[in-house]
Amino acid sequence: MREIELFAQKHVLNVASTASLRVYVSEWENGRRAVSEDYAAILRALLGWTNDELFAENDPSPHADGYDVLVQRIDSAHALSASMVDTFLGQTEILRTQDRQLGASGLVDQMNAHLTTLQDALTFAVLPEARQPLGRALAGAATLAAWQALDVGAADRAWRHYELGKRAALEAGDMLYLAHATGEQAYVLSDAGKSELAVALIRQAQHVGGDKVSPRLKAWLLSAEAELCALAGDVESAKRALDKASTAMPETTDVRDPDMASIFLNSAHLERWQSHTAALLGEEHAVSSIYEVLEGMDPTFSRARAGLHCDLAHAHLLRGEYGDANEQIRAARLIANRTGSVRFRRRIGQLSRTVTESG
Repeated sequence: MREIELFAQKHVLNVASTASLRVYVSEWENGRRAVSEDYAAILRALLGWTNDELFAENDPSPHADGYDVLVQRIDSAHALSASMVDTFLGQTEILRTQDRQLGASGLVDQMNAHLTTLQDALTFAVLPEARQPLGRALAGAATLAAWQALDVGAADRAWRHYELGKRAALEAGDMLYLAHATGEQAYVLSDAGKSELAVALIRQAQHVGGDKVSPRLKAWLLSAEAELCALAGDVESAKRALDKASTAMPETTDVRDPDMASIFLNSAHLERWQSHTAALLGEEHAVSSIYEVLEGMDPTFSRARAGLHCDLAHAHLLRGEYGDANEQIRAARLIANRTGSVRFRRRIGQLSRTVTESG
């Protein structure tokens, strides 16, 4: 009560009399009187608490110095063994598989909870040997969450998750994850209509990775550059990037990069990506190439199949084949609706309008 009175005098505030304050404090502590905002502001300043701590339902006394809670969290983080990090990576992999097969729309809560757990673990880990593997795990999970957010149309959340992934990669000292997160972030800019800035960012991602990137990641970054250049209308740059990507891609049927779990890319996937870019560029061979890719594609890559149907619709439209374009639009819409992909629904809507206007 004395401290409240001194604070009020110093800051020229009106407070109740000493006798009334004695009643107020007793009733606040026993939950019989609500703390007004004026008094809450004084208490926050006196105690150094946040609003959440001030109005916590449990006994707030441990927050007076915070050491008990802090030490407990540090001890918990220190107890995280390599096997626990492996568990985090396994959870990310399960979410990645669900996303690939079923779409991202039903995974928001699970993904956010997973990110929160990883962030808490990293926040209270002390030494580099604990922080680095956690940072790498968080970087992979954050970029997955960002791509999912972009797919469901939550652009701001996608951008923030990419920023989280980049910070986590820096914490881990892992330039591969940093380059990948930066490269994927360029798609947020492209979808927002900032095509030139998107191309600049994907090239910055390559610069960030430098000579540390794996051959597969290099092929991924170059393929992304080709696609983003095509979307920006820079045909020659897109073709040059495609050629470089083909040269960089190692000969392998394995879809995963042993150097980083976030990359799904082998020769067949690269062919699909190049066919997609060829369709954007209006290349004559794109239609037959995409049909071949679609026929031999892993059926579990549901969202990617929707993309190929959109590519075929685009290619047929360029050739004036509106009936074929409509057929591909319908196929793409079925998958997009099943997976809840707002991003592909938007593209399907644009293709449908083009068919209507052309017809």
